[in-house]
Order: sequence, then structure tokens, then C-alpha cells
Amino acid sequence: MHFFPSGINFASETETFNMANLSNQRASMIHGILLIALFACASFYIGEVQFLKDLSISPMIIGIILGMIYANSLRNHLPETWVPGIQFCSKRLLRIGIIFYGFRLTLQDIVVVGLPGVVIDIIVVVVTILGGVLIGKLLRMDRDTALLTSIGSGICGAAAVLGAEATIRSQPYKTAVAVATVVIFGTISMFLYPALYNAGLLDLDPQQMGIYSGSTLHEVAHAVGAGNAMGEDVANSAIIVKMIRVMLLVAVLLVLSVWIGISNRKNGTATGEKGKIAIPWFAVLFLLVIVFNSFIHLPQVMIDSINYADTFVLTMAMAALGAETSFDKFKKAGAKPFVLAFCLDLWLIAGGWVMAKYLVPMLQ
Repeated sequence: MHFFPSGINFASETETFNMANLSNQRASMIHGILLIALFACASFYIGEVQFLKDLSISPMIIGIILGMIYANSLRNHLPETWVPGIQFCSKRLLRIGIIFYGFRLTLQDIVVVGLPGVVIDIIVVVVTILGGVLIGKLLRMDRDTALLTSIGSGICGAAAVLGAEATIRSQPYKTAVAVATVVIFGTISMFLYPALYNAGLLDLDPQQMGIYSGSTLHEVAHAVGAGNAMGEDVANSAIIVKMIRVMLLVAVLLVLSVWIGISNRKNGTATGEKGKIAIPWFAVLFLLVIVFNSFIHLPQVMIDSINYADTFVLTMAMAALGAETSFDKFKKAGAKPFVLAFCLDLWLIAGGWVMAKYLVPMLQ
């Protein structure tokens, strides 16, 4: 008579304990998310400083820097139970941010610049990624770091690195290293292009210069900053060509996913998780959003709000990636990623100029 009631009480106590434990885990996860949201808010506030605006430093870049400062100072003094919330931001929020990035683009952008812009964009993306992987092998770099650095240089900087990271699922510090190379060399080129163009050393007309800038500068912000320093005609072409490069991210991620799946199948077990080809659905949804934005015209106020919220989400993702990156891991990566990024930047500057100077007139 006594065992049955006591069994019920024991089960009830166990269930209560499990529910309380689950509630505590959710609370801890929310704490981690709120911490990253705080970093994102700080990034937006710091990004309003005029000096940083003049350098075209986006809140996303500031976010990863703040995250890295946290990782190398306060990280060990805060509860480990907050880590799942940080990881949620670096993975789930990252994919959401990439999807809604599509509201910045339309298919009509392709028509504006015509065949020259599209052809040169494709050449730049393909050669930069394949060349980067080859140079990475020569430097004996690990596959993920070489891929992330090459894709960041070849497509659209930090956003492309984030998209690739979500596909290959590399370690966070490798993502941070790749973003660092993009920021450094992209910023250098952003100042170099206007200086050379305004000095008359490049011998390119505004349309050629716009295609050159848009097809070779790393970040969208870099293309905007450099274009505005060279005049409205250059800026318009540069931004559109750059956006076409961003669209190519979808095709690159799909090919990358298949390649990674085949590579892992060879190196992993036949039935294990490594053998699967993971379709990056967020990339497919990203493309669908572009198509939707091309044919369904939402009010500009709504588009601006979506883009602002998306930038905030991507800034949270960058801050979370930074929060999982210690300087010790930078030392572990060594100088090789920066050597690779330097080689790719030389190709973008020299190869891009040759194509803008001689190939663009042939395609017009």
C-alpha cells in the first residue's frame, strides 16, 4: 500500500526536477543571447562614430572585435551555462541573417551593368576561390581556413565567410581569422583604388572603374566607400557589380556543400554523418528571397526596416563568433592565412585591372 503512492511521489518529484532543470537551461541560454545582443547594440553605437563611418567600418566588423575582446578577457569569469546561447547566435541566427540579406538584392540589378559586369564577376569568383585553395595547399594550410579566406576575398567579405562557415561548419576561430584578413586587405584596397584613380594612374573610364571596384573589393561597404570617393557614376556601377557578386554566393555554397560532402564521404565512414551531402537550405532561401524582392515590391520603409534588423542579426552572429575566438587560436593559425589573403589581393588588384581595361571593351 505504501509503495504505490511513494512511486507516484518519486515520479512527480523527478518530473518537477527535470522541468526545473530545463527551465534553468533555457534561462541560461537567454542570458547568453542577451549578452550577444548587448554587444550588437554597442557595435551599432560605436559604428556611429564619424571616423569609423569614413573608414566604412560596419557594425558587423565592430561586433566581431568586441566579441574577441570578451573572449580574451571576461569569458572565463562568466558562467559556462551561457555558452549555448552564444552558440545559438553564431549558428542559427547566422543562417537567418544570411537569408534576409536577400532583401538587399534584385534580379534587375544584373540588367543594369550588362554582360561585362556578370562575366568579370564570375571570373573573379571562380579564379579567386580555386586559386586560393591551390595556394592554401602549397602553404600547407588546413582546408577550412583556406576555403573561408578565399571565399571571403572572392565574393563579399565577412557575409560570404559567414555563409561558408554555416555550410562547412568550421571552428569559430578559423572564421574569425578569415574575417580579419578580409577586413585588413579590403580596407587597404578601399583607400588604394580612389588614390590611384584620382591620380590618373589606372587609365579607366567611370564604367570600367565601377566594374573594377565592384568585382574586386572585398566587402559591400568597401565598394560603397571607394565608389563614393570616385564619383556617382563609379559608385553606381561598383555597387551593382558588387551585388551581383553577392548573388553568386548561393551557387558557391551549393557547389561547396556537394564538394564537402563528397570529400567527407571519402575520409569518413560510409554510413556516418560525414558521408552525407548537406544542402545549405539557408542559401536556397536566400535566393528565393532575392526572387521575391525582384517581383514583389514592398514599401521602401519596410525594406529599410528589414535590412536594419538583418544587419543587427548578422552583427550578433559576428559578435558570437568573436566570443568563441581567443588570441591563442590566432597564434595557432599563424601567418599563413594572411600570406594567402595577400596573394589573393594582389590577384584582385592586378588581374581585375587587366580585365577592366581590356575585357570590358571587348564585351560591350
